[in-house]
Amino acid sequence: MTFSLVARCAETGMFGVAISSSSPAVAARCAFARAGVGAVASQNITDPRLGPLGLDLMQKGLSAPETIAEIRRTGSFIDYRQVLVVDGQGRAAIHSGARALGIWAEAQGPDVASGGNLLANSGVPQAIVDGFLSAKGHLGDRLIAAMRAGVAAGGEAGPVHSAGLRLVDKVDWPVADLRVDWTEDCPIEALAELWDIYKPQLGAYVQRALDPREAPSYGVPGDE
Repeated sequence: MTFSLVARCAETGMFGVAISSSSPAVAARCAFARAGVGAVASQNITDPRLGPLGLDLMQKGLSAPETIAEIRRTGSFIDYRQVLVVDGQGRAAIHSGARALGIWAEAQGPDVASGGNLLANSGVPQAIVDGFLSAKGHLGDRLIAAMRAGVAAGGEAGPVHSAGLRLVDKVDWPVADLRVDWTEDCPIEALAELWDIYKPQLGAYVQRALDPREAPSYGVPGDE
């Protein structure tokens, strides 16, 4: 009931996750990233504990393939899980358990991994990877382009209702954590609209945290 990608920007070192599902608030349970470490999506019959576990393993020095091997070894009910990982070197790895729901598939390339379950067809993850690799610009732009490519390839077998985008960069918190928790319209297009609003302000929000004396004006009534 989900399709997603985890990705790294080779130029900036930024990591990101984009995800969509027929379930509500999918990004709250499934999207994980840590600056300087990597990104993880834990989905299908979701175990949210696998996200922080994967990040901790990579922070200890394990590669993406080694992280997936350890998750397979130690995770509970692992046949029900689908986990995507990308590490600090751009290596990608995926676990898709035998009990993943419906049509499930996975694909990966340099700096990116995609997977999904209950898909309209098995080509959706490859379309997402291709969409990411062919897109240009900010990592957030490339993630949105990839998800749109997944929709164009068929997406989930039924309608999707939620989506999310999480980005981490050089600070200890997500520089973007955008969510569409439920809509009857296309959540990916709603997420794209939200990203277009947030993207020009992303740097200002980071600067306000690091040193508000150097930050731009807040752009609210009464601010000068």
